[in-house]
Amino acid sequence: MKVKVKVRRFNPEKDRRPYWAEYRLDAQPTDRVLDCLTQIKDQQDGTLTFRRSCAHGICGSDAMVINGRNRLACKVLVRDLGKNIVVEPLRGLPVIKDLTVDMEPFFAKYRAIQPFLINDEEPPFAERLQSPEARARFDDTTKCILCAACTTSCPSFWASDSYYGPAAIVQAHRFIFDDRDRGAQVRLAILSDGDGVWRCRTIYNCVEACPREIDVTRAIGEVKKAMLVGIG
Repeated sequence: MKVKVKVRRFNPEKDRRPYWAEYRLDAQPTDRVLDCLTQIKDQQDGTLTFRRSCAHGICGSDAMVINGRNRLACKVLVRDLGKNIVVEPLRGLPVIKDLTVDMEPFFAKYRAIQPFLINDEEPPFAERLQSPEARARFDDTTKCILCAACTTSCPSFWASDSYYGPAAIVQAHRFIFDDRDRGAQVRLAILSDGDGVWRCRTIYNCVEACPREIDVTRAIGEVKKAMLVGIG
């Protein structure tokens, strides 16, 4: 099928402002948007810049705005978009070039919530065992691939880039409700200020944007509840 791909481009080293570039190409209905971008870069314009890695929806590196929604370019099929495809960089993060954004502010928030197991107790001889029921308590939030699709779809993040954002809170949830961890109160204290969970307005953009189908808003709500009544 004949496809028109419209890409929002910007090179801060030479462009005063972003502009739109259009490319026409032949694509299979089962091609992914990532295939189209790769074809453009290989055959039409080698200066087009975007991130990619695994191309299987695991690394999260090719998150971008596709036809108005945050998605992974490697997961969206041409047949589901039609003949007109519009691609933009993620909103709310500085653009390095074209579809590539600076992820450092995003990862700084991720690091701030201490995304690792905290336990100073004497370790057992083999490993810290956990029941299937205890593991199920935070199973949903272990699926996060740090693509930033949820955070950059959030109006609260657009309004204030100091907000930790959905992804950081999801990562905090993963450890707060892990019964092997002893750092829950530390993370709850971090997220209790004005840039933490209370900035969430339960708009649910994050849930729609998540390529891993994590119930992000529910997880944020559970962190709020843990602050108010404790971890149950």
